[in-house]
Amino acid sequence: MDLRALICYYESAEENLIGFLTRKTFYDLWDNLFKVVLLNLGFIVCAVIAFSILVLASQITNSILLIHLLELFGLVGTMIYLAAVSCSLTIISDYGTFRFGDLLSGFKRAWPAGIIMGIYAFIVIRIMPFVIQFYLTMEPFMLGLALSAVIIWITIFSLLAFQYFFTVYFRISDAPTPGKKIKKAFRKCFLIALDNTGFSIFLFINNIILLFISFFIVLMFPGFVGVFSYIDQALRLRLLKYDYLEANPEANRRQIPWDALLIEEREKTGTRSFRNFIFPWKD
Repeated sequence: MDLRALICYYESAEENLIGFLTRKTFYDLWDNLFKVVLLNLGFIVCAVIAFSILVLASQITNSILLIHLLELFGLVGTMIYLAAVSCSLTIISDYGTFRFGDLLSGFKRAWPAGIIMGIYAFIVIRIMPFVIQFYLTMEPFMLGLALSAVIIWITIFSLLAFQYFFTVYFRISDAPTPGKKIKKAFRKCFLIALDNTGFSIFLFINNIILLFISFFIVLMFPGFVGVFSYIDQALRLRLLKYDYLEANPEANRRQIPWDALLIEEREKTGTRSFRNFIFPWKD
């Protein structure tokens, strides 16, 4: 197979995966529409509470340290909630039935991951801009510019890798202690991003688009729940690639037969008409 044919094959296979991924995620979100809205509402409540406390504190104190600590605690609390939601969404991705009791049990598993991602979000939002600004003002300018570029690229790649963090933490990073589990999840996130760079970029851009659309519906649908559902579905399906390569070590890593690998998934998911979406009881 020549290079052009190989590229066409790869693009066609990826399109089949992405098309099915998008369809299945939409089906799952639509089937759980009421629950998705409530879960997104929970995130909005957490964010509003954290922001309100921050605004109140800024009015009664001039302590920059206290303000930053409150920002950190607000991000950690919000991320713990999102981690619990992400943990619960694995049930939906696996064709199960989500119950709100699953969210409560999810908190018990999710809090270490939520704390880590809250700290990471604080670093990206607060510390990284300060570091970049510092390097841009240092002398010699070219050295500062080079160091700034390095920090920016590290941040971009970390965003691509850590978008998988919650899903990796709950799905494929089994370890005896939370600390070891977090280290294992970190390593796997970077390996997945390196091995699937194009797909990771697509996923990141897709999530930004989903959140942009959600702002017109006050983040109620698909919202952050839709984003994390899409990521969980994406990684779950992507893992089929590694199962295939493990069973076929001689196979070409760039020619994954997604049509064959997704046969069972397509049968479970099925297809629906527009009428079925609006009036499911009539089909």
